[in-house]
Amino acid sequence: MREDELATHVVDHYAAVHENPEIRLEEPYDADGRRGVVDVYVRLQSPERVDHVIELKGDAAVREATGANEVLRQYRRMERYFHADAAHELRPKLRRTEPGARFLLCFAPTPTCVYHVATHRALYASVDPAARVDDVPAVRTVAFLTGLDGDPADLGVVSLNADAPFGSEAFFEAVPRGSRLADSLDRVDDEVIDPDGSN
Repeated sequence: MREDELATHVVDHYAAVHENPEIRLEEPYDADGRRGVVDVYVRLQSPERVDHVIELKGDAAVREATGANEVLRQYRRMERYFHADAAHELRPKLRRTEPGARFLLCFAPTPTCVYHVATHRALYASVDPAARVDDVPAVRTVAFLTGLDGDPADLGVVSLNADAPFGSEAFFEAVPRGSRLADSLDRVDDEVIDPDGSN
């Protein structure tokens, strides 16, 4: 599964669920010479501005990466410098109670990505969900995409770094039955999915 296919599903989801989302693909940033590109950038007004900055990983990206450290380095770079670019700057608001930014690292629900995440589960689980952009609260989410075959409004994620790390009982309960992710989990060797044999 390619990143452009994943991006199409993400764009369709935001268009279906939110009123007038500002969506940009391959959004560049440049903060003091630190340049990069994010796969999908969505700015919502609900009623306060909330940025969704999304990095997508399909089979090719996972195969080409030297490991989870490389994937996480790219994700952290995006998080660190995207809003440092004046074009994307976030300003604090006194009464803000919700996060002003959401940084998502989303994997395709394929056997290749499941194997990659399973073998690096501790690194992905170690990503702290709580974040900040200067004085603005933010959230980090590392997850598998789900709901790719249904209505765009049903696109969702199964998180890997919150209360349900990969391989936990809560993780398996969150995986939709009959989904691509459930099928991929079944297709990867049991010893990779559950090396301790606890599930």
